[in-house]
Amino acid sequence: MAESAKTTTVPKKRAPMLYFIVAIKLIKGIALLLLALSVFTLAKKDLPELFDQFLRWVHLDPERSFFAGIGDWLGTVTPANVREAASGTFLCGLFLIVVGLGLAFRAKWAILLAIGESAFFIPIEIFELVRHHRHELTNNMPPEWFHHPKIGLAIVLALNIFIVWYLYTNRKWLFRHHH
Repeated sequence: MAESAKTTTVPKKRAPMLYFIVAIKLIKGIALLLLALSVFTLAKKDLPELFDQFLRWVHLDPERSFFAGIGDWLGTVTPANVREAASGTFLCGLFLIVVGLGLAFRAKWAILLAIGESAFFIPIEIFELVRHHRHELTNNMPPEWFHHPKIGLAIVLALNIFIVWYLYTNRKWLFRHHH
């Protein structure tokens, strides 16, 4: 009788895909925090002069119209604009870290945030894919640094769709709390 009275604990199932998603969220969050801190340092600098120095350092002509246009635009950026952009980037990074840690600890609230965050970008990514395709059809394709920008965007879109699908379909067993 003592044998049947013992309660057996069910071990938590391993979920390597969940840990992959956690890693993605944490890496993106840390990258955004580092970017935000870097941008904060630019708030007190003369951005057009800094851009001009950078172009000279990489041996590009800052007098070319393309670079001159960027320099002129940087002249309109105020320190308050830079701080706002850095603050937004910092908050996004912090949000991703909180979501990543919540997923790692299998908190029920974290799955809703992760699904919502990933799903939020899907329409934007689809719009960008269609917009690039429309440019391509009209032969007004702007010069790109990356020869096939749609491939990278399609990979990000597929990854976000996969994350939403995986977390939604597996939410019950991934986030079931064992007593």
